[in-house]
Amino acid sequence: MHIGLFFGSFNPIHIGHLVIADVMADQTDLDQVWFVVSPLNPFKSSNSLLHEFDRLKMVELAIAENFKFRACDVEFNMPKPSYTADTLAYLMDKYPQHEFKLIIGEDNLVHFHKWKNYEVILENMGLYVYPRPQVDQSKIKIKHKNIRYIQSPMLDISATFIRKTIRNNHSAQYLLPPPVVDYIKIKKFYQ
Repeated sequence: MHIGLFFGSFNPIHIGHLVIADVMADQTDLDQVWFVVSPLNPFKSSNSLLHEFDRLKMVELAIAENFKFRACDVEFNMPKPSYTADTLAYLMDKYPQHEFKLIIGEDNLVHFHKWKNYEVILENMGLYVYPRPQVDQSKIKIKHKNIRYIQSPMLDISATFIRKTIRNNHSAQYLLPPPVVDYIKIKKFYQ
């Protein structure tokens, strides 16, 4: 199978993530998209992160109706912070029958040359890149045959904005899948 790996904190998962994953699953050669929940991103602060199992649960709730989506907790038992290159090597070893592609936003492509073993990722997997608002294309330093741009809607939705909205007692109902809204309310997250 062709598997697209969509890494993220998913703190929380929102409709922007789901739209991108749906475009990747529907308009490319990918058979499935795996949402790889990252316990700790080496480029982000962990101050506002919910526990990884809560974030995984929200992903599972959000994608339950789509057979092309899968939640993946592979990084939970790996050294922290998690580096994408290490996770990819592990997945390629564990699932040699699958061909993996890394799904990233154009904003991440700008800094991709700073990622651990980025050349290995490009050669062995390749990237499916979706557009992001306000990205200066001239700052993208990497051109490679294994980078494929996928046309998709540019949704400028951030989990930071959603967390702030919830903390201020405002509605985030159209930014999140309904089961995720319910889970956040029950657990009193981000308040």
